[in-house]
Amino acid sequence: MKAAVVGAGWAGLAAAVELADAGQDVTVFEMAPQPGGRARSVAGPDPTWPYDNGQHILIGAYRDSLALMQRLGVGPQHVLQRLPLALPYPGEAGLQLPPGSALVSFTRGVLAHRGWPLGARLGLLMAAGGWLARGFRCAPDLTVAALCAGLPAVVRRDLVDPLCVAALNTPAAEASARVFLRVLKDALFSGPGSADLLLPRRPLSTLLAEPAAAWLGPRLRLGHRVQQLTAQGQVDGEAFDAVVLACTSVEAARLTAEVAPAWSALAGAFSFQPIITVYLHSPGSRLAAPMLALREGPQAPAQFVFDLGQLGGAPGRFAFVVSGAAGWVARGGCGEAVLAQAQAVLAWATPPVIDKVLIEKRATFACTPGLARPPGRIAPRLWAAGDYVDGPYPATLEGAVRSGRAAAQGVEAEAAAAGGAAKGAASGSPTNTP
Repeated sequence: MKAAVVGAGWAGLAAAVELADAGQDVTVFEMAPQPGGRARSVAGPDPTWPYDNGQHILIGAYRDSLALMQRLGVGPQHVLQRLPLALPYPGEAGLQLPPGSALVSFTRGVLAHRGWPLGARLGLLMAAGGWLARGFRCAPDLTVAALCAGLPAVVRRDLVDPLCVAALNTPAAEASARVFLRVLKDALFSGPGSADLLLPRRPLSTLLAEPAAAWLGPRLRLGHRVQQLTAQGQVDGEAFDAVVLACTSVEAARLTAEVAPAWSALAGAFSFQPIITVYLHSPGSRLAAPMLALREGPQAPAQFVFDLGQLGGAPGRFAFVVSGAAGWVARGGCGEAVLAQAQAVLAWATPPVIDKVLIEKRATFACTPGLARPPGRIAPRLWAAGDYVDGPYPATLEGAVRSGRAAAQGVEAEAAAAGGAAKGAASGSPTNTP
């Protein structure tokens, strides 16, 4: 089967590898000069130390992403630093989960958190027990803020708000509680190590994009923006037996406007949330941990900071992440505000200076309650893959990889069913006869 994959982000690369492993003849079209989509590295003045387009992290529950890396010859243990889930703040230990089974680890970690009053700790455990008893399900129109309204304020401030904006890139007052609970379920309650933080120790492109590009070889066509898609499976005039659209939702909506207008309308209706990454440089400085949580405020944009020198990156380089950054983008950016925040809450060996500011205006879709997301199957022989496609996860690397694999498997299942029907018609017997 000759299959086209449009887009070489993590979803498209996952789909391409899945199809190629099944023996299909795959061609991947990518409009950018490099693969990786939004999870890629950006060249800097020193080629040894590129910047990442956002400080992406993985967690232990991202099993499909880790398996794909291994399939491409990348050992996660070599390129990712695994740490037990911890949310330390400057000068504070914060919540730290010890090793062990998820439920026991979470309970022990919460009870041991001396930065919260005992009543706050017990209140969180009671709420988590209620979520567990209800199977981590809730009404589809509920926001994270409404879900957690009964929690103590210190728990909402130090745990719920940072986890919500980190996982969903949407503020708790606007974020879907149903999706948030699914993230908590898989991260905190799906087995030992599922909540572990996996922090990149190499430039982001080397985790998946570059190994996938080398593995695909001439099957990957860079710098080719697809202009036209037909219902007959033609991609810019070239015929294919099946097509996986793994480009952005905006591009997918454009390409399907005539082929599948209803699907196109869903894909084109998303609102987006930006992410701003502010890189500061301070030679000789070092954080207390590779990653620290920060308290967001009206003049304090960043929610997290990463010490890239501790993670094998450029010494003295620090990445401050501003998620759910629509307000700051509207104000023209936040480099100076992040610098002031950094100087106020952290100790520096040398005065920090702004090194680079990267703004991804459409980093993720706004993960709001009741959001209608388009299905993976668009039309016969036409499937979609991407972190925006209908599924239980927000816009994450794991959601992208899973959707890519699901689209490829859908293509193969559809082709197998069509082949079975053709054989049945040729033999004159029903296809479901044992």
